[in-house]
Amino acid sequence: MNQIFKRPYIYFAILIFLAYLLLNILISGFYNTIPLILVYAKTVNWLKLGFSLLLTLIIGFLVSINGILIYIKYKERKRCRGVGTAGVGTAGGLIAGVCPLCVAGLFPLILGLLGISFSFGSLPFQGIEVQILVILILFISYKQISKD
Repeated sequence: MNQIFKRPYIYFAILIFLAYLLLNILISGFYNTIPLILVYAKTVNWLKLGFSLLLTLIIGFLVSINGILIYIKYKERKRCRGVGTAGVGTAGGLIAGVCPLCVAGLFPLILGLLGISFSFGSLPFQGIEVQILVILILFISYKQISKD
């Protein structure tokens, strides 16, 4: 973990973090939701929105940390366990989107192309449970990758 916060790797981690967030915002269409949040500010559940945005930032952080650890292990030519789990976690983060309740993520978008309407808003916690599951998967991946 100490290697990640050293000179060349910290820049890569920040770049991966920002690229992941940008990709997530573009895929989920959250840029269209921001003006609507401002217009309907009185009806927005700020607790759920804030928690969802916090979970998105945590997912982005874990994706960048896992990516850098995978690169370090590859560079050291060590066998790297958890790469598949990291990939599943990254894809899961993109599937959930920035705010699963506000916008369509990748999964509802794909199902919409097939004529199936689906929204994470229909889930008991409006998609926040998907983000928590993704964080758990990425954390497990981090533990697998960081083992020597």
